[in-house]
Amino acid sequence: MELAYIPSPSRGVLYLGPIPLRGYAFCIIIGVFLAVWLGNRRWIARGGRAGTVADIAVWAVPFGLVGGRLYHVITDYELYFGEGRDWVDAFKVWEGGLGIWGAITLGALGAWIGARRRGIPMPAYADAVAPGIAFAQAIGRWGNWFNQELYGRQTDVPWALHITSAADGRIPGYYHPTFLYESLWCIGVGLLVLWADRRFRLGHGRAFALYVAAYCVGRGWIEYMRVDDAHHILGLRLNDWTAMVVFLLAVTYLVVSARLRPGRETEVEPGTDDTGEPAGAPEQQGRKEHERHKHDGAGSADDAGTKSTAGGGTGRTSGLTDGAGSATKS
Repeated sequence: MELAYIPSPSRGVLYLGPIPLRGYAFCIIIGVFLAVWLGNRRWIARGGRAGTVADIAVWAVPFGLVGGRLYHVITDYELYFGEGRDWVDAFKVWEGGLGIWGAITLGALGAWIGARRRGIPMPAYADAVAPGIAFAQAIGRWGNWFNQELYGRQTDVPWALHITSAADGRIPGYYHPTFLYESLWCIGVGLLVLWADRRFRLGHGRAFALYVAAYCVGRGWIEYMRVDDAHHILGLRLNDWTAMVVFLLAVTYLVVSARLRPGRETEVEPGTDDTGEPAGAPEQQGRKEHERHKHDGAGSADDAGTKSTAGGGTGRTSGLTDGAGSATKS
């Protein structure tokens, strides 16, 4: 008898009348909102305008969802195009199945399009949203818990995940909760990027590269624990190989970028001052006008004081001269 374990939800969807409310979709939506919110705060802190991150996310998020689904369908094509399978299921994103590698790749393409339309350097935008993406992944992984999927080997540890569903070849039992391991790892990655960015003032895409490299390290050992079907190359799961290749690319970018472009960007969004407000904005003009009036007023006061001092000095000099003359005459 197991004394402790993580229970699985009896179902991953609730119905509000005829409308299905799926836990997997909610996790993704909450993660996206968190990533945009945190990215917006970081973008403003770097000198950008409020709302820019959300505007670019309008491009990045749909591209990311399509990329994530494409990667999953391509690498697990037998689930949708094998014998007895229905290819229409490939479009049912709400049932689970998004590959992070495809999501980041096409999501980056969508972000590049949105950033290019606004004249914003893509590396600066990537640095701003990097920790938010890690936290979004941490939330999104709980969607796998709702769907009772992507768990690890059987175990008797107190935090084992209790799988109760027997659908799609599952065997009820107690397994390593790899979704939880990856969720906690992603939280750690997000905190690492926040700390390193503040400590070393990472710029030119290096905060994003650090996020990618750190995530790949965790994904490698977590992927090795999983027992769901996957393609293997030389005894390793495909995602393990992908993690190793992407890790090497990210580390290479970190090293080369630090040598070629040290420091952080001085301007992340054209047309903004160092406070992140549009150059020439009414508020900015008002502040400048106020500062000019204060300066002019101070200058007038200084002039008046100078004239008064000069006048007083002249009067005293004149009186002394007159007194001296009277004394001479007497």
